[in-house]
This record gives sequence, C-alpha cells and structure tokens, in this order.
Amino acid sequence: MSSRFRFEDLQIWQIGAELSVALFKLADELEEKKLFRFAEQLRGAVLSITNNIAEGSGSTSDKEFQQFLNFSRRSIFETANILFMMVRAGVLKEEEIQGFINRLEEQSRKVLSFSRSLNT
Repeated sequence: MSSRFRFEDLQIWQIGAELSVALFKLADELEEKKLFRFAEQLRGAVLSITNNIAEGSGSTSDKEFQQFLNFSRRSIFETANILFMMVRAGVLKEEEIQGFINRLEEQSRKVLSFSRSLNT
C-alpha cells in the first residue's frame, strides 16, 4: 500500500513520529504529577518536529522544504532544552532523559543530512 502523503515515506518523519509517541508518554506522566506546563511545552515542541517535516514536504521547491526542515531541527533543539530544564528543575533525573537526548541528536543529524541532500 502506498502512502497518501510524501512525508509518510520519509525516514526522518518516521523516526520523528516514533520519538513523538515516546515523548507523549513522558508528557502523560508529567501530567499525572500535575506538571501541566512542562507536559504542554514538551508536546508542542515534539509535535513541531514532525509537523514541519510534513508541512515542508508539501512545498513546491526544495529551498522552501529546506526552510521547514530547519524549523524542524530547531524544534529538536527546543525539545532537548525542555528535557534539560526539567532535569535542572528536579522534575526528571539525567538518566531518565539520556535516551531521549541521544535520539534527538540522531534525529538532528538525519534532518540536517536530508536537508543538505536536497541541494544536489
């Protein structure tokens, strides 16, 4: 079965979607602890990663798509920052976020690599 939308076939979107699901679960746990603001910020930042990939994939030019990939990459950094701030605030322990940070770093590299491949 073929995908309806271009972004569904992109590895960077698929990886981002998997990461989003994992971080949504973390956000649910934060809400259970009544940490609503952290949960809201985390959901918004992580959702923006895949939203920008999807939106950019509908662009009519590679240059425009690259702009959306840059927005996606910035959202990756925002998500990492939120996780780091939760550690600093004592909400999470560093070992609890390390796996997410590793996945975010990998996602950042893949988005950048894909963006650069659009130049060729």
